[in-house]
This record gives sequence, structure tokens and C-alpha cells, in this order.
Amino acid sequence: MQEHCFSHKKIYLWKNKEIKFDDTTIQALFGFEDAESESIDRLKEYYLKKDTYDRVVADLPVRILVGHKGTGKSALFKVAMSEEQEKGNLPILIKPDDIAELGKDDENFLLRIRQWKYGLTKIIGEKVFSEFGLLDDSVLSKLTKFGLKLSNYIYETVSTVKDNVDLLESQKLLVSNFLSKRKIVVYIDDLDRGWEGKPDDISRISALLNSVRDLANENKGISFKVSLRSDVYYLVRTSDESTDKIESSVVWCEWSNHEILVLLVKRILTFFDISADYNNLLKTDQFYLSQHLDRVFERRFQGRGKWSDTYTYKVLMSMIRKRPRDLVKLCSLSAQSAKRNNSSIIKTENLQGIFEEYSQGRIQDTINEFRSELPSIDKLIFGMKPTRKQKQSGNGYVYTTQELNAKIRNILQNHKIIFKNGRAAEPKTIAQFLFKINFLTARKELDNGEIQRKYFEENRYLSSDFVDFGYDWEVHPAFRWALQPDDITDVFAKLSLISDK
Repeated sequence: MQEHCFSHKKIYLWKNKEIKFDDTTIQALFGFEDAESESIDRLKEYYLKKDTYDRVVADLPVRILVGHKGTGKSALFKVAMSEEQEKGNLPILIKPDDIAELGKDDENFLLRIRQWKYGLTKIIGEKVFSEFGLLDDSVLSKLTKFGLKLSNYIYETVSTVKDNVDLLESQKLLVSNFLSKRKIVVYIDDLDRGWEGKPDDISRISALLNSVRDLANENKGISFKVSLRSDVYYLVRTSDESTDKIESSVVWCEWSNHEILVLLVKRILTFFDISADYNNLLKTDQFYLSQHLDRVFERRFQGRGKWSDTYTYKVLMSMIRKRPRDLVKLCSLSAQSAKRNNSSIIKTENLQGIFEEYSQGRIQDTINEFRSELPSIDKLIFGMKPTRKQKQSGNGYVYTTQELNAKIRNILQNHKIIFKNGRAAEPKTIAQFLFKINFLTARKELDNGEIQRKYFEENRYLSSDFVDFGYDWEVHPAFRWALQPDDITDVFAKLSLISDK
């Protein structure tokens, strides 16, 4: 018997309250696609503090958070910064605009590291003194002095001038806390903006990571939290041997479908002002978790084929790429469809009606995200549409390694596909790329009949040139409706839903 996390009285009131799916309600219910737009209070209501969070906020010199777009890296940083402030610590956020000109135009790697160190020292110092209300020309002129230990300089300067400046009460408290703890946490987020995967891009990010490690080691009390997209880290890690020194600092931002379902449940419960302990929710079977979706979603999905009369939560989990942002988009689109149909609950027809739009959006997101690395990515993705012969012979979305190489070879014969960094576009390198961007998942049928699926983040070497791990390859369901809009029935008939775990 499952233990519920809230009162039966609240459940009764919840089940008897109708929802009006206007834009405000949809955003309050399912959240924003980006953490920057979400209010910190609402974000903290439903945020799941997994072990990933604990590892990132650990009091260590450097933490590097790695994950795909849409996996919640910025959300984690936003919550962590809020909690640092509540503890009286000083979090500093550095965005791409702050460092746009750093680490460029120098072929010498050591000099590039030095540029990063001086540039970051200046930026961090400016932001810290600005927060304290102590920034002026004399302070600024000394920030990039050769051999300067930033943490010592900040402490000595603040100690000297704090009583000679008229500070706000909030600034006085901030200064006092810093002088007692001498702790500054620097968050560097969204570094993949403008990433093209070129050798110069790789060198620049690698130099940044080296400089961060040096600064943290040289300045006691200053720690760094850096977020990187998984493919960016992978290219940097496999191209620069010096990055082996930061590998122990890497924390992968990964989600299971179970955790994402818990996240959705907690969003819905907190929307109705029902508190729930996420540890209890995580221990609850998906069948029981799904009951908490009944006020928002039709319980069973009245689809066709393998999707006939299945639970709606299984449909939702099958359509996302283990990214919370995918679920926000899927739920928001279907809620908008329910609004157009004057429905107070999301029904099967609402979900079916937006699958193609959702799928097109995931393809466009992928093209936008990775075009800088592979300019002709659109030709590659749409070239993966199953041919008539493939559809007649079986499932045109599942391939053995040999079949996948043959499919890609045929695409390469019809389209000129070249990586931006000059890397050869051969069948194996293209297959690795498709796996890396989550267009393909690794697939293996187990002895008990269940299908095991693996993502790039879970095993980055499944598509290795040198080892055959015995996996087949499957086009992710999130892309299929856009690749096969002329025969939706076939998608329902042949696509297996995920298992509960």
C-alpha cells in the first residue's frame, strides 16, 4: 500500500476545483521553459533537490555541471544562488555577455589561460565591490595588478574602507557576512552560446576551465560553479589532455523519467497549494504517482496500436528526451489545445492534436542548437525519414548498426554534409553525432521482453568507432511525428512505450 503525502480533505477540494487553461494558469501550473523567466519563489516550490544539487553546491573549489539544454542547469544555479544569499554568502553570476571578449585572439594556450585569469579577476572584483557598494576607480585600478590574490585584496579593501562609506543596511549585512566567512561563490552559466565546435572554441573553453581551477586554488574562499552543455564538454574533454585535471569536478545533470514524473506531480500539487515531500514522491510507484495527474489529464490515453487504452503518464514520458523542458512544452501545448476546445482537463485528442507541432519544435530546437557544429544538420535529420520500402518491411525507425550506417551512407550520397570544424562526415561520425544530440537512442531488447534505452549522457561511448556494445539504434519518439506526418497511424502502431522505470 502506497503512503500518500497529503490529507484526504485537500484531495477532495482539489478534485472538485475546475481549471481554466488560460496562459497565466498554464505557466503557473507547468512552469516556464527557461529558469530565468520563473520567479524564484515558484521555482523553489516544486524544485527537486536531487543528489546532483547536493554535489554542485558542495563546498569545493570547482564544480562543473554538464548536461543537455533543457535539463535544468540554469534552474539549479538559480535555486543554489538564492540559498547562498539566504545563508549570507555572496553568489556572483557571470553570463556570456560578461566574458564575450575573453580568451580570444591568442594561439598560445598558456597566454590564453592568463587572459582568462586576469579577465575573470577583474569581472569578479567589479561585481563583488559593486554588490558591497564600494566600487570606485581606485579599487578598480588594482584589480588586475600582477600577482594579485583576489580574495586577500577584497578582504583587505573591504576591511579598510567599509567604515568610511555610507552603505545601505543590506550592504552592511553583506559586508559583515563576508568578513566573517570570507566566502564568494562564482556561477558561470550558459557558456555554449555561440558555440560552433571549432578548434578555437574548444581551446577557449579549455583555457577557461584551466583558469578557473587555478583561480580557485590561488584564492581561498572563492569557489566556482560552471555549467556546460554535454556535447561541449565531450569535445573539450576528448580534445585536450589537460582537462583530465578537472574530470573529478564534473557533475552530470541527468534525469530519469521517474524523476521527471515526480517533478510534474509536484508542480501540480503545489499549484493547488498541496504540500508534498519529494523524497516520499520519489519512493512512490509511477502508477500511484500518476493518480495525482487526474485533475489535469485524462487518466487513460485512447490512442491506437500500442498506445491504445494505456495510461496517459506513459505517453508523456515516452515523448520526452529525459529533459524537463520537453515536458513543459508538451504539457503547455496540450493545455492550450484543451483551452481551444473549452475543456477543463487535457484529453487524448488534445495530446494527439499537438504531437506533430511538438515534434516539429523539437526538430527545430535541435537544428538551432547544433547548426553551428553541422551547418547542414536539417538535411541530415530529414534524410532520416523512413523510405516507403523501410515502412513496408517493418519499423523504419529502429536500426542495427549496419543498417544505420547504410542509411547514413545513402544520405551522404545525396547531400553534402560537412562539420564546421572540418571533421570528416563519415557514417560512423554522423551516427555518433545523432546519438550525441539525442536524435538517436541506443536500444536493446532484454531477455524478459523489456526494451532498454540508453542516452548519450548515460554512456557517451556506446557509439565508439572501436567497440560494438551490441545495441541497436532508434529514432527518438519526440521526432517521429514531424518525420512522418503523412502516416500518424503507423507511429502509434509500431512505437513501444517506455516501461515504468
